Amino acid sequence: MPRVQVLSKETAELIAAGEVIERPASIVKELLENSIDSGADSITVEIKRGGISFIRITDNGCGIEYGDVPTAFLRHATSKIHDKGDLDSILTLGFRGEALASICAVSKVDVITKVKGDDYGTHYIIEGGEQKEYERAGCPEGTTIIIRDIFYNVPARLKFLKKDVSEGNAVASVVDKIAVSHPEVAFKFIRDNKQEFITPGDGELYSSIYAVMGKQFAASLIPVDYQLNGVKIDGFTVKPLFGRPNRSMQHFFINGRYVKSPVCTYSLEHAYTNSIMEGKFPSCVLRMTVSPSIVDVNVHPAKIEVRFTDERVIADSIYFAVKNAVMLDDKPAEITVKQQKQDYTRPVPEDLPKYSQTELTGGKDVREIRPAYREEMSEQSVVRTPHMPIIPTTAYNNVMEEHGEPEPETELSGFAPPPESGGFKYINESSFEKKTAPAAETPDEKPIYFRIIGEAFKNYIIAEIDEDIIFVDKHAAHERILFEKLRSGRGKPQCQMLLAPCETLLDFEEFNALINNKELVKDLGFDFEISGNSKVEVTGIPSILDGCDPADLIIELAKNISENKNNPMPEILDDMYHTFACKAAIKANDITSLTELSEIVKTILTDERIRYCPHGRPVMFKLSKRELEKQFKRVL
Repeated sequence: MPRVQVLSKETAELIAAGEVIERPASIVKELLENSIDSGADSITVEIKRGGISFIRITDNGCGIEYGDVPTAFLRHATSKIHDKGDLDSILTLGFRGEALASICAVSKVDVITKVKGDDYGTHYIIEGGEQKEYERAGCPEGTTIIIRDIFYNVPARLKFLKKDVSEGNAVASVVDKIAVSHPEVAFKFIRDNKQEFITPGDGELYSSIYAVMGKQFAASLIPVDYQLNGVKIDGFTVKPLFGRPNRSMQHFFINGRYVKSPVCTYSLEHAYTNSIMEGKFPSCVLRMTVSPSIVDVNVHPAKIEVRFTDERVIADSIYFAVKNAVMLDDKPAEITVKQQKQDYTRPVPEDLPKYSQTELTGGKDVREIRPAYREEMSEQSVVRTPHMPIIPTTAYNNVMEEHGEPEPETELSGFAPPPESGGFKYINESSFEKKTAPAAETPDEKPIYFRIIGEAFKNYIIAEIDEDIIFVDKHAAHERILFEKLRSGRGKPQCQMLLAPCETLLDFEEFNALINNKELVKDLGFDFEISGNSKVEVTGIPSILDGCDPADLIIELAKNISENKNNPMPEILDDMYHTFACKAAIKANDITSLTELSEIVKTILTDERIRYCPHGRPVMFKLSKRELEKQFKRVL
């Protein structure tokens, strides 16, 4: 066996540097954190060739004393902690005293620094851990550190660096995150002599997000501000409609430090359950302020991964903070119509088909066609009655049969719909939550008036409210209404016994899951009996699913229970409520009465939960009066 020996200082320094400095981005991260810890409110970052050949970071912080400059580049030299007790109350970004020592071990470093009030600053050069120059110099207050030729003395590490573009992108990612997390600092980022961004340093998080991540991303965000169990959560999270295909835009910061945490990711995505499209992921910029005693940032050389003493506290705080923000964001997305310019200078294609009037009418005179056309369209024609919206004749007749002619001075609206006497095809007394009207209207509770204009394509409700026209997907809206009703317990499924039981064969795991959760299955409105080995006989299904195949339903239920056997309740119930609501909701192309349409719109406008269907699709958009007038050139 080879003899054990102590490594030389140079070799030990290079090995230690490898744990902290992986690439140029690692250097930028460490130096930026030091600049922020120095109290700087203006920082400039400049890189060339992805940071491999040149990095310069300039700040206006407190600077370094002349006598402390060489010491700052020694390993484990730090001004952030003094004894082991300080490790329980770390609020600075850097504290181990390894960054500068590691950086100078693998690169050429040039430092210019000056403390406020001093007549002269300090110029210090160190290359590969060896001091080259140490002198007094004139310079502005703050610190400028220039890094050249990373890994010049470690060719084995140098060859594993990626292309300049890739390394530059990694640096940009680091600068982006730090700039966003510290809006009180004005950042400037220059890449290959081109300015990438400038943040205002006004202390507003939204300003930094706008400057760094762009207008489009910033416009998709909603504010978050919440506090629970001593954990403060603030920042922004994305509107459910703007989910992304990956998690690349999920940013979490703990006490100003960017971190990666499965707990944070899971809690964020759990808060979007039933609100975001399947296969999409939410984005966020969330800042957590916690006691240093409950978080350990010293578990990773780059201090990116963290560990919590109580993960449940963090998980609950993020979940409820984001959930509240999403639920409060009850404003429907607004439609904007882009004006397309016609190019009338282009020649008409020669192969464009030309038709005469007789060809278009099948050889008949136009006057002969019109009466037949009127007769053919009579079922879909519209009628107008005093103070009533334009509605399809079929829908109008349905209302008239059940309620009679409207009073001359009444208008069908969400605030005062006609009374429900015998119920409707899809909506009855139990379809919506009954709300007892207050004896007297309070100043804070203003009634919501709207007017149903009609229905487009037998699926989209059109209504007028205030200065907007809203478009509602009746299937998506009714599906979410039923889903919320079931989930809240107001619509507990009632079991409807089948005239003829349906026997179904399940696989072994699904069969066991169904048997072991028989009470849960009954609560969902199903009833069954064991009829053999891995066979069940379905004797009852939820009345809301009347007409569905009992075999398909019980198989789907058994599969859900089997797949979520570790913690079945939340996932199973939500999945089954999705199924119930989707199958029972009004479908596109269904003939729906005017009063049913009105009831759907009223529920949407009075219940902020009804903004997305359980699959994450929006249920409503709006078109403002101003946008409409712009199209008709009434306003500019």
